[in-house]
Amino acid sequence: MIASTDFPFRRWTVSARRPLPAGIGPVSALLLSAGVLVGCGGGQQAGGPGHGGPGGAMPPMPVAVRVVQQQTVPVLVEAVGQAEGAKEVEVRARVGGVLQRWHYREGEPIRAGAPMFTIERAPFEIAVAQARAAVAQEEARVAQARRESARLKPLADMQAVSRREADDAASQLALAEAALAAQQARLREAELNLGYTAVAAPISGIATRAEKSEGSLVSVGDGLLARIVQTDPIWVRFSLSVAEYAPLKEQRGAPVRLLGADGKPLGTAGRLNYAAPAVDARLGTVSLRAEFANPGLAVLPGQFVRTQVQSGTERAWLVPQAAVQAGDQGKFVWVIREGKAAPTPIEVGGWVGDDWAVRKGLQDGDAVILDNLIKMRPGAPVQSGPAGAGQGGAPGAPGAPGGSAAPSAGASAPGAVASSAARPAAAASR
Repeated sequence: MIASTDFPFRRWTVSARRPLPAGIGPVSALLLSAGVLVGCGGGQQAGGPGHGGPGGAMPPMPVAVRVVQQQTVPVLVEAVGQAEGAKEVEVRARVGGVLQRWHYREGEPIRAGAPMFTIERAPFEIAVAQARAAVAQEEARVAQARRESARLKPLADMQAVSRREADDAASQLALAEAALAAQQARLREAELNLGYTAVAAPISGIATRAEKSEGSLVSVGDGLLARIVQTDPIWVRFSLSVAEYAPLKEQRGAPVRLLGADGKPLGTAGRLNYAAPAVDARLGTVSLRAEFANPGLAVLPGQFVRTQVQSGTERAWLVPQAAVQAGDQGKFVWVIREGKAAPTPIEVGGWVGDDWAVRKGLQDGDAVILDNLIKMRPGAPVQSGPAGAGQGGAPGAPGAPGGSAAPSAGASAPGAVASSAARPAAAASR
């Protein structure tokens, strides 16, 4: 005998030829089957009309906001510049000879006048000695000519000798004195050349690597030995367009800052110390230069840096960069209007720290939305809260996926247990 019961979704059949397990009769099997259906229906009810809020309405999304007020902010212009030493000097040999010794360490600071190289001295010492001997010889001739002229002059006055003899003696004295002066000049030159064998630092700064090794033959034409770069202060060259430079025309010494790769200031602020008198015809820009204190060698010569020049001030609202978005019509921000999100077109200026300077589009007291921007839709209900309150839909937060799913999961749990308990009965019925 076969007993069967029909249900809306499933037919359960109990056969007399395959007895049910001990303790489970037809009535129990029917009750377990009903439990499965109840469990399935409970999950649908949890996600029914009451899901998400009373009456089916979505609750307001919590967002972090910034209430903006117009304020005076600096007008900043940024450009990429390249650093260079305030002074860059080539250290060259002024006399030829064998480079005997180095007296400095490459790449380290050096003071003006400190010895750097020594060139072989012996040939120049000999030249000095020869020049001194020539001077002594000419001095003796001058003394002889002076005595001869002194002896003949009174005799010529008494007409004891001819006037011509006295004049010749005076001329010989003048010639001897001129020859002495020439030899003295040669002696000075020889002494200078001897002094040039000791090469000293012309300025203070950082000495580069040596271009010639010890033992090399150095000539005057190819006598580059090293370079010295003055790094404190340091100069930075950059260019601005004509429109950007216009407000700076009357601001000689305008403040300038250097920014690192992370956007943070490098060292202390500097000032403009040069502006080109003409516009570059190829680029249409004006070349500028600023001077910065650089005691810690924060900026190296040749390094590319970001320069930031303050060309004036303006009235603007400061909005975090992350809150500014770009669309087909330009940049915009989300603002809370009557409890709902509203996109607001804006006109931005430059950056002030980590914020955009907004010139137009906002009003004092506007609450600019800072987070959950991807989820924003025009007219979506929002509620201001602490920063990060609505990010990512935290579990259990109002309106978040975790919070709305919790009741449904709790309602379907009994059904799942009933379904697993009914499997033996269903298998027995088959």
